[in-house]
Amino acid sequence: MQHQPQREQTHELLKARGIERALFANIATVKWLTGFNPPIQTGPSPFLGGPPLVWYENDHWTLMVMDWQTVNAGAFGEQENCALASYTGYTVDQPLTGQVKLRALFREIVHTQLAGKIGIELRDAPADIALSLDSLSRHEHRAAELIPIDTWLDPFRRIKTPEELHKMRDNFRLTDIGHAAARYAVVVGAREIDVWNAAHSAIERAAGQRVPLGNDCVVGYRQKNDGGWPLAYEIRAGDSVIVDLSTILHGYWNDSCATYYAGEPSAKQRAMHRTTERALDLAISLVKPGAVAKEIDSAVREFMRKEGYPVYWHHTGHSLGVTSHEDPRIVPYNEMALQPNMVIMLEPGIYFSGETSVRLEDAVLVTNDGAEILSRHDKSIG
Repeated sequence: MQHQPQREQTHELLKARGIERALFANIATVKWLTGFNPPIQTGPSPFLGGPPLVWYENDHWTLMVMDWQTVNAGAFGEQENCALASYTGYTVDQPLTGQVKLRALFREIVHTQLAGKIGIELRDAPADIALSLDSLSRHEHRAAELIPIDTWLDPFRRIKTPEELHKMRDNFRLTDIGHAAARYAVVVGAREIDVWNAAHSAIERAAGQRVPLGNDCVVGYRQKNDGGWPLAYEIRAGDSVIVDLSTILHGYWNDSCATYYAGEPSAKQRAMHRTTERALDLAISLVKPGAVAKEIDSAVREFMRKEGYPVYWHHTGHSLGVTSHEDPRIVPYNEMALQPNMVIMLEPGIYFSGETSVRLEDAVLVTNDGAEILSRHDKSIG
């Protein structure tokens, strides 16, 4: 059943806190609760209407989306205690007033006089929907209380279900393909954007559909050579190129990074690359249930210091799922302990501005006694 364990956990949490009704408005929460896979968009669109919302009432779940987005809901509406409701989106017969139609649909679904505690993801709920809910809760002065529930589900989201892991493994298979194409494309005379397009094309051919792609493709002689969008920088003999790829498939993110070289790497580059390989191996070896995020981060940074390299400014790693960066973050402040079925990205790097750089990244699944590597792209220096 599509994301049923997530809804069961949420129901038990709300029940334990005396909440019979709730509005979920954060897109990550909506995806996690329902399996809704948002259509690909590159920016705000007048055709999108309002955001997808989930209304919970006494263990019944209603997903509200625009009519042409129902296909992105999969089989959600066919499951027990689940309903799929939609409103008219794009049409030549009416103005593009998706937000207004969403509010009308919401009031139609939440038509009863409300009482008791009502949860709401207040930070992401559209203002008119939040005001509408507040108005319904105050009707005839019935005793109702709006309770902010932002971040309540975050602890559940950290632990991946078998269904989520299946979706994430599909993503890692795609970035493995993208990296193979990128390695082949890093040649003298090519540009960053050429490498990126080779990776993206290979990924979409394998997937048989459009697949959004992030994150970085940068040549080492850039002044800011730790990351950035691919541009027209030309790759010269001996240049390093960091390629950091994330795909979004089934509504889930992945991540991965490797560094490739045009021709023969220098002795300095070989030393940097091998040190980063060892740093990544160290990080992976520390992943197990009970390991503390900041202690993993500290150990990898200290390794870099002892090797005589400048310590990277960014995180040592992070989790991910329905968004690209989730807890536990592997950073100096985070005291969170790892648990089985968390997915952790690990990505140490070495950067010499305007000269050369290297970053390597793997994904690991926390198992009962250690870690399973999920990403299989070739990170060797070649």
